[in-house]
Amino acid sequence: MFASLYAHRLGRAYGPDSSLAALRGSLSGPLDGLETDVCLTADGDLALLHDPLLTLNTTLEGWAHERTLTEIQRSRIRDAKGAPTEESPVSLDELLERVPADVIVQLEVKSHADRDLARRTAEAACEKLRGEPRSRFELISFHGDACALAAARGFRSRLVVWADYAPEALAAWAVRHGVGGVSIEHFLLAEPLVKVMRLAGLSVNTGTINHPELLARVLELGPDAVCTDRPHELRREAAPLLGAESERRVALAV
Repeated sequence: MFASLYAHRLGRAYGPDSSLAALRGSLSGPLDGLETDVCLTADGDLALLHDPLLTLNTTLEGWAHERTLTEIQRSRIRDAKGAPTEESPVSLDELLERVPADVIVQLEVKSHADRDLARRTAEAACEKLRGEPRSRFELISFHGDACALAAARGFRSRLVVWADYAPEALAAWAVRHGVGGVSIEHFLLAEPLVKVMRLAGLSVNTGTINHPELLARVLELGPDAVCTDRPHELRREAAPLLGAESERRVALAV
């Protein structure tokens, strides 16, 4: 089994987090998938923001769910050092207009410890995606309620996992709620954990991986997809490390 590579935060190596600049960079070459965060706005829309606390992402203050989409898009996205850029936050509608039909999209529901907001964000995302081919979209989250709600609405969903304890209980919960997979942080990805998930029929993703040595290691465990900030560069750099079948493996991975 070989992995696909998904551009993390639309490809943050090519522009600010989840910006149109990042998206353009990722779409400039072959691409399997895109990952981005979504936050609910005060008027029920969805903005692509890594954190619902606007101060951390943008030149605006307050919380995303307290501001309208128009207000949020009048601000500027901050770069990794906190400096304002020329890029403005993107809406989910804008993303859907630009993504090719053959590219998978993962939407990570963010709500910062607010379970009700997580559910409402997932609900809004499912509504936005109504009429879209469901096989192209997957809702992921640290919030189990958001994943379970998306699955109940007929969408693919995936729980982000930050710990490796009680994997059997985790797998049983996912199966019970119709959640189709888990996203395991790469430093936790190990054969015993992956084996339990596979035996339960769950798919396994991992990230965020930007170095070829790490990619070579995790590919041995057969994840379905890997998130990276720099998909095109990682494809090229990893090929020499993967042996005789490197070209095939990397092509399928990215």
